[in-house]
This record gives sequence, C-alpha cells and structure tokens, in this order.
Amino acid sequence: MGRAKTMHPDRATTPASAAPSGPELHAGSDFLHLDIADAPRGGRAAWLADRLRVAIADGRIAPGTRLPATRVLAGDLGVSRGVVTEAYQRLVEEGRITGRGRAGTVVVSAPVPAAPPAAPSTPPSPTTLFPPAPGSDIFDAVRTAPARIDLTPGVPDLAAFPRADWLRAERTVLRQLSAADFGYGDPRGAPALRRAVAAWLARSRGITVDPTDVLITAGVSQALGLLAQALRADGIDHVAVEEPGSLGVRQHLNNWGMATPPVTVDAAGLRVDELVASRAPAVMLTPAHQFPTGVVLNGERRRQVAAWARAGGVVIEDDYDAEHRYDRAPVPALRALLPEQVCYAGSVSKLLAPALRVGWLLVPSRYREAVVAAKRNADLGTSVLPQLVLAELMTSGALERQLRLLRRRHVRRRDAMVAALTAHLPEAVVHGAAAGLHLTVTLPGDVPDTAVAAEALERGVKVQPLTWHCQRAHRPGLVLGYAARTATDIDEGVATIASVLRGLR
Repeated sequence: MGRAKTMHPDRATTPASAAPSGPELHAGSDFLHLDIADAPRGGRAAWLADRLRVAIADGRIAPGTRLPATRVLAGDLGVSRGVVTEAYQRLVEEGRITGRGRAGTVVVSAPVPAAPPAAPSTPPSPTTLFPPAPGSDIFDAVRTAPARIDLTPGVPDLAAFPRADWLRAERTVLRQLSAADFGYGDPRGAPALRRAVAAWLARSRGITVDPTDVLITAGVSQALGLLAQALRADGIDHVAVEEPGSLGVRQHLNNWGMATPPVTVDAAGLRVDELVASRAPAVMLTPAHQFPTGVVLNGERRRQVAAWARAGGVVIEDDYDAEHRYDRAPVPALRALLPEQVCYAGSVSKLLAPALRVGWLLVPSRYREAVVAAKRNADLGTSVLPQLVLAELMTSGALERQLRLLRRRHVRRRDAMVAALTAHLPEAVVHGAAAGLHLTVTLPGDVPDTAVAAEALERGVKVQPLTWHCQRAHRPGLVLGYAARTATDIDEGVATIASVLRGLR
C-alpha cells in the first residue's frame, strides 16, 4: 500500500471506479503516439512499460519529465487504470521513474548511451574567415567565431537592454489584450505600433506620416527584400549603392536579383554626378550617418539628390544610426522632404536589440500595395506581442529615456576608442566619430586589412576589414564598433591591433 501511495499521487483523490468501463475505444494517445491495438491482449502492461522504457532511453522523454497521471493515460488508451499502474511500477523498480506526491510521476534516470567517436573537425582559421571576397554567409561565420574582445560594428550595448521597462510594458499589454487580439493580425502591423512609430518619427526625424501608411517589418533587412520585389515589378533591377557601403545591404539586394553599381562617397556624401552618370533608376543611401565612413550627406548634395529624385529616381533611405549622435545637430531625414520619392526604413536593432527583429518601412503611394502584398506573402505579419510592447515603450516615454542613457554611455566609449587610437595607432586616420555605434580608421601602408583582421582574431580581437564594404580598390582600414565594450576592453583591443600592424609591416 505504501509503495502504491508513493507511486500514484492521483490515487488519493481519484476513486477506483473512475477507471474506464464498457467497450475499449482503442483511440490511442497523443503521448508518444501510443496505440493500444499494437499491444498483445494479455501483455498490455509489459508492452506499455517497454514503450516508455524505449522513449526514456532514446531521449524522447528526458529526465525531469512528468508522466501523464495513471487515470489520464488509462482513459486516453482505453484500458483499465491497473494496466498503466503496473507499467509504471515496473519502471519504478528499475529506477527509471519515481512518484513525487503532488509533483506526479517523474522520470529520474535514463541509460547513458555510449558516446560516438568524435568526428575530427578543424575549426575555421581566422585566415579563412577573412577572405578578400566574402560570401553570403560571412557574417554568420564571423559572428560565431570566439573572441576575447569583440569590436564588430553595428552591435549596441546589449547589456543595457531595458529589461525592467520591457517587463512592465509586457504586463501592461497582456492585461489589456482580449482573446481576439491573439489571432492573426494586420500584415501591415499592429495599429498601436504604427501610431507610435508615426509619432516617434514626427518627434525625432521630422517625418509627417499617417499611421496607416506605416508598415511594420522584421527589421531593415526584410524591408529591403519587400522593396526589391516591388521595384522589380516596376521594372527596376538596378539599385546604386554607396562606395564604400554596407556589404550586408549589398548582399540583401543581390539576393533579390538587384544589381548594385557603386557610387563614390566623399567628405560631402554621395557623389550625385556619379549617380546621374550611372543611369541607375534607384539608389540606396544612409544620409544621416553613412555606413561605414560616418559621413553626413551635406546640404548641397541633399539638394542634388532631391533634384535627381524629382526627375524620376527612387531613393531608399536607411536611417542608419540616426538616433546615436553626440557632437552634431540632428540631420533631417530625406523622407521628410520627399515623401513620394523616398522609401524610408528604420528599426530598433541599434536602439534596443537586433534580436527583436522589429522595424518599419514607409514607401511612396505607388508602391504601397505591392509592398503590403509582399509582406503578407512573406509571413502574414510580424509577431504582434513584441509590436505591442514596443508601442507601449514608445508611448510611455521609456524608449526616449533609454536613448538618453545610451547616448551618455556610448559617447564615453567613443571617447575611449578615440583616445586608444591616438595612443596606440596615431598614424591611423579616424572617420565618423561624431555619431553612431562605430568609427572607421584608414591605415597607413599597404598591408591588407583582411590580414590585419585575421591576425587580430588570432590574438582574440574581432574587427571588420573596411575593404569588405568596397566594390572598388580602396585604402585598407578597419570598421570598429565600440558601443558594446568597456573602455578597458577598447584600449586593450586597439593596442592589440597596433601590435598586429607592427608585426605585419
């Protein structure tokens, strides 16, 4: 009796008469897809014990898993409760499961299979991770490469993610949601977030837009894919890109069948005369903080871009790092001046975390229907719950508080990197330090920056070579992120880079 009480906590509250009676249904069970018809009539308990034993051994039921109550499993299988009780008891005696009172019957051990011989594997060397012409999987490969100090650009201070604010906002949202709100949403995005984004853009970027014209996306990368589909349907298969310009953006556009002719970026921004000469019908720009140089598109070039767009050109504006500025006044978005010529994309990847995969897209009215259709076909809409939480952060003021906190922290780290470069690499030229989460340095001499990046990774410091972001020959350099590292890490990382350069010359 004592053994049965330990084994079956549900016996104390469930009378024996609750066992099924009448004809057996043989309906089987979702649990392990058990079908009692497979069991011999006189050996059902042994059959069930064996099925459980095998499932525990092969890992389908892991240690710590709570098994179904004897009454529940007996009802699902259409057998007497005694069959399940006996099967469980056999496994108790073998030491595989145990009864834990109100916690139920729990798997406690499984045979440890012999480990297969380890296949010989050689991790990719830093040299192979930094080829002169990187492939489409290069960022995945480099991201997973271990490094003591990671100075990869484009990564915010993930440790600063506002967990408490997010949890408060999530609780607020969940209290307000109705059951219907958990169904499929509008593929254009949750109305609450579209309203919040419209208000955010009006306050921070000078963009006036109706919330119904805001499309919520899974980051800027998805926005580019949606735009590429709409543009190709309009006969556009060339999008000029900045040179130097983001390798990742170029890869996204290429993956959607877009050619990406390069147009030079100088100290004033994109060379519009080159853009005109390229005869490209569309151009991709980062005018507020050009990646990777950090240049701001100046007033004269803005007027030239506006004239080019009004003559029929299409501008794709990635508002990259626009929120993160330290030593200069805010720069208005091109979209604010040219709503019917500019496709505008932004996200919270650099403000909160890339893992959220939430961004927004504004497009001229002639492309809106095609872009919404592409979004619907892609995923039926971005996950609604994170959208609603983000909307709460925006409307409550928590996101603006987070931005102020990040600016203070980032400027200290920017200053630490500039100081480290001055101390350890005084011959390097620093670009784009007034804003953003990274800065770029061009290096003296002709040592390939891919060799510098590879050797730095050998010594535990991860950086990105500037020439990755160039389609034409370019002076070697490095793109260095600082937002996610401490001042001590930054100084040690730059000192290591300087040591690498001395050794390669």
